[in-house]
Formats: sequence, structure tokens, C-alpha cells
Amino acid sequence: MKAEPYSPEEIAAVYRVIYERRDMRHFLPDAVEPEILQRLLNAAHHAPSVGFMQPWRFIRITSPELRQQIHVLVEQERIVTAQALGERSDEFMKLKVEGILECGEVLVAALCEHREQYVFGRRTLPEMDVASLSCAIQNMWLAARAEGLGLGWVSMFEPEALKTLLNMPADSQPLAILCLGHVEQFYDKPMLEQENWANLHTLESVLFENSWQNVTPIETL
Repeated sequence: MKAEPYSPEEIAAVYRVIYERRDMRHFLPDAVEPEILQRLLNAAHHAPSVGFMQPWRFIRITSPELRQQIHVLVEQERIVTAQALGERSDEFMKLKVEGILECGEVLVAALCEHREQYVFGRRTLPEMDVASLSCAIQNMWLAARAEGLGLGWVSMFEPEALKTLLNMPADSQPLAILCLGHVEQFYDKPMLEQENWANLHTLESVLFENSWQNVTPIETL
């Protein structure tokens, strides 16, 4: 006997939240309700993980001073990134890349320490710990969209500097600064697509059958 699918309405809701999820940069200052934050964290904690290692750790930033220091780290990396982009530097500097000082909640998503003890599923692919944490972040992202909240993933920071700032273990690894909060509206399209920074690839260009196929080279940014 095959497992029963969800109802058509429930299926539609799942696909809707996937297609309407956005990497948000613009937030309202309203606080995130504690019960919603708890639901989002539980959603993240129920993500799949390789070998059931559950490598995710979340640090909630409640100190205004610490939030400001994190913002400084991101701004430093934003400038270095702009320099590395060469002729697209000015274009990049016009983009809003984070909402750390505006959003209701800031969370740092990190990989736990002592990850070398987890071998199941990672002997040849040790980076599966990153994949597991990414699944947790995606769970939170989709749940946030369903709750009417925006979430933005910020990856512009020097990991060692953030580890020092947050007193993290030497063998842990911060992967994302998550900006979470109420928004006035969600972007119609991904913000970088709206700003003509990049376009969504077609499914046909990334889907192969039986072997790797030649496709139009993807522009490196």
C-alpha cells in the first residue's frame, strides 16, 4: 500500500512557500513573537542530517552592542568583496546585502565542534556537515515565509573574527548570519534578479540525464 499524499490544498501550500521564499534585506523594526521564533527554531532542529549528526548550533544575538559589532564585520567584508569584483564594484556597493540593524532577530547559524567524530556519511564527503546545516536553515526559511516573516542569509564576514566575537570553540564554524523579522512586503522576484545582478537559470540548463552534458558556461561573479 502506498503512502497517502497530502490534500491538494496542503500540497499547494508547500509549493507556494517554496516559490515565494525570498532572501530578504528590508525589514520592519517590529519584534518577532516569542512563540513564532520557537516554532521556527523547532523547524530548523527537525531538519535531516547526515548520520543524524545534527551539527547545527544557533546563537541568538540579543545584545544591541554585539549586533552592532557583527554589522561592522559584515561591512568590512562588503568593502573587500566590492574590491574583488573589479568592474562590478560600484554596482555591487549599491546593493543592500543585509538587514542586521533593522530586523527583529539576529541569529548566527554555526557548525558544532568535534565534527571529526562523525564518520557516517562523511568519510569521503566531510562537507556533508555543511549540507546538514543548510537543510536546517532552509527549514527555518520556509517556515518563516509561511508565518509571514522574512529571513535573510548573510555570508559576508570573516569566520575567525566572528568566532572570536562570539567566544566560539576553535573547531566550530559559523556559516550564516540570519536576519529574521517582519517585512512590509516580499520581493516579487529574488532581489538580485530584480536588481539585474543575475538571472534565474532555466531548469533545462541544470538537468542532465545519464551523464554530464555541455551547457552554456555560467558567468562567474
